[in-house]
Amino acid sequence: LSDAVFGAELNEALIHTAVKAHHAGARQGTVGTKTRGDVSGSGKKLWKQKGTGRARIASIRSPLWKGGGNVHGPQARDWSQPLPKKMRRGALRSALSERLREGNLVVVEELVFGQPKTKEFVGALSTLGLEGKTLVVDSIDNDNLLLAARNVKTAKVVGPYGVNIYDVLYHEKLVMTRSAAEQLQAQLDPKKAAPAGEEPAAEESTQEEEAA
Repeated sequence: LSDAVFGAELNEALIHTAVKAHHAGARQGTVGTKTRGDVSGSGKKLWKQKGTGRARIASIRSPLWKGGGNVHGPQARDWSQPLPKKMRRGALRSALSERLREGNLVVVEELVFGQPKTKEFVGALSTLGLEGKTLVVDSIDNDNLLLAARNVKTAKVVGPYGVNIYDVLYHEKLVMTRSAAEQLQAQLDPKKAAPAGEEPAAEESTQEEEAA
């Protein structure tokens, strides 16, 4: 395992920020109350302004009336908190490195099951000495693993590109195959090369600045 990815220092503030962003992104934000302009009802003035002895009223949809609109109620909104890629990857590197220092990260050659049997999956975890909440990282094409683990409440199987900061912190134990570890390492490498399409664009902008 690369020290650049699995040997990073613990950064609690960065991890805290990443977890907050993860929770915020999970909020649906679909709640919405009706204002006086949204509820159904006539807009006609119910009775004249003066002379009846009753309180003045303009509309049956007034928030003062039963069945009227809601004042300052919650409205649908986007709760997500965009987090820069470098911060997201840095938080994952820090959390994974801490799990490795704790001795709670296990790398195996492969996870192969002849049949999708939950008993075989639980037995494999017991053989590895993994108890409690466990995160298994392997290819999502491993159908037998997915089927064998889906009935185990304390275990979760994700692909190398599906690892997130919350799962790493929530699950006390992590087990990943060598191929998944290599893919995750390449994904989180701080020296990861920029996409091929970005360099020409940067060169063009530099040339335009020089021409100006």
